[in-house]
Amino acid sequence: MTRGIRTAVFLLSAAGLAALLWIAMTELPVFGHDDHLYRDLAVAAAFSRATANVVASVNFDQRALDTLVEESILLGSVTGVMTLLRPAVEEREYRPPHGGTVLDSTRLVGYVMLPVTLALGVDVIVHGHLTPGGGFQGGVVLAAGLHLLYVTGSFRVLDRLRPVNVFDIGEALGAAAFVVIGLAGVVAGGVFLQNLLPTGTMGNLFSGGSVALLNIAVGVEVACGMTVLLAQFLAQEITIVKEGGGR
Repeated sequence: MTRGIRTAVFLLSAAGLAALLWIAMTELPVFGHDDHLYRDLAVAAAFSRATANVVASVNFDQRALDTLVEESILLGSVTGVMTLLRPAVEEREYRPPHGGTVLDSTRLVGYVMLPVTLALGVDVIVHGHLTPGGGFQGGVVLAAGLHLLYVTGSFRVLDRLRPVNVFDIGEALGAAAFVVIGLAGVVAGGVFLQNLLPTGTMGNLFSGGSVALLNIAVGVEVACGMTVLLAQFLAQEITIVKEGGGR
């Protein structure tokens, strides 16, 4: 593709985006107005589904299709990073015989905080329909917590605990679970991502209907995707060197 064609494609896309943004902004409510239809609808829907966290109700009920697109973007981004950072022909994997020195205090804090961070990530995901947080936030916490082993200098242990191929499959399964739950809504209710399960009682763990399941599916996809993403960057920085020995 020539430079002129790329410029033309960019200008055409930018013009289309600008038109959509202009249409969207002209439809916004007047500033300072006290009539907020979307707010009223979202809060009412959250109460009707017994979803204590209104944001989770919006993300996984009113605009669940948008959330599916968002997690698909993450899936595509991780796939792109894996493609770009794969070892080149002139590179090979190399593990130095001795790693750097890590302070004992840093190592201790890393080991202590590892289970705490993992537990926090699971809690944020599981209670995402009740309290602030959810699958996106909890998934990032889980991935970051696992990589505390890198901070402690235990890269070999980290490499064994997070096999990239397994987490890559987990990312795909998380995204697929979201779609399956949506298709189940079509079968049972005739609408994609229809809320299927009993809503339960507001504030209880087993409430919110399908919102809780979609939240967990996103948590699995994000946690696995971020883990794969970090693994690829760390592998490029630590274990990939050129055949001549230079970085």
